[in-house]
Amino acid sequence: MFKQVKGFLALTAMLAVPLGLANAAASAIPGTLNYVEGQVSIAGQPLTPQSIGSVQLEPNQVLETGQGRAELLLTPGVFLRLGDNGAVRLISPNLGDTRVELLQGRAIVEVTEIFKDSNLSVMLDGASARLDKPGLYSFDATARLVQVFDGEANVQANDHQVNLKKDRQLALAEPFKATHFDAQAAATQNPLYTWSNLRSEYEAEASMQSARTVFVGGGSYWDGPGWYWNPYWDMYGFIPGDGIWYSPFGWPFYSPWLVYSAPRYGYGFHGYGHHGAGFVAGARHVSAGAMASRGAGFGGIGGGFAGHGFASGMHGGFGGGGRR
Repeated sequence: MFKQVKGFLALTAMLAVPLGLANAAASAIPGTLNYVEGQVSIAGQPLTPQSIGSVQLEPNQVLETGQGRAELLLTPGVFLRLGDNGAVRLISPNLGDTRVELLQGRAIVEVTEIFKDSNLSVMLDGASARLDKPGLYSFDATARLVQVFDGEANVQANDHQVNLKKDRQLALAEPFKATHFDAQAAATQNPLYTWSNLRSEYEAEASMQSARTVFVGGGSYWDGPGWYWNPYWDMYGFIPGDGIWYSPFGWPFYSPWLVYSAPRYGYGFHGYGHHGAGFVAGARHVSAGAMASRGAGFGGIGGGFAGHGFASGMHGGFGGGGRR
């Protein structure tokens, strides 16, 4: 019921397009707090929902959770989510060199977009994992474990360097050798994974709404790809520069120009290839030109409200689209 009501309000707000929606464009920096629930603090100071969007971790500050969870923004399109009884330190907030350290508990990093020259790294127990591709990465400080659900990471541990790709994991102990893991089983056993999937869905809906606002506003709110504050969702949404970028969970992030060229794509996206535990490994980016060239492959897309978030017209699939 909550999702139905929130989806309806978001759709109504999207169509109304108030003028103040996207004027906080690209103001979030790595370390910006984007969501909290339960017991969350920075440097011992409790955080509340009113802290969202206005609180930023400073270098060497630690974000901690008790019975609670938190979401931090890193570079545009990258979300770090911290589970119960966790702690993460921000080492470097620079866009070209973004580094965090997991001190306690579990964290999941969702990478929807990453730029070629970015240095995005997660430290864990003396090791450094550089995230090189869009994907989904899990870190467990208790088990001293790095897992790649999708994407690619290079882990430097002591004198060892290990490349991890999809469905591979590394225990930070001798012999420092990558092993295969059952990603779907691991996902179902990790509550933080399920919560991250839900957060990713909300992020995509907020992003779509903001992208449509930029389009209807004639581009006057556009400040390039990045984070855009959405007051209806009380969080930042990621807007890419062109086409559609998919999260590792399969949720789409729309650019304003895609909404401009094909407004009907701005109405809902449920059914984007979810399977099993929920994650999707496939094409990360579809440009507006590529979409237009596919013609009838997008015939299943429909507008309208379906009583669950937004319309479910996309269940027809993408024809020859680049999913697998």
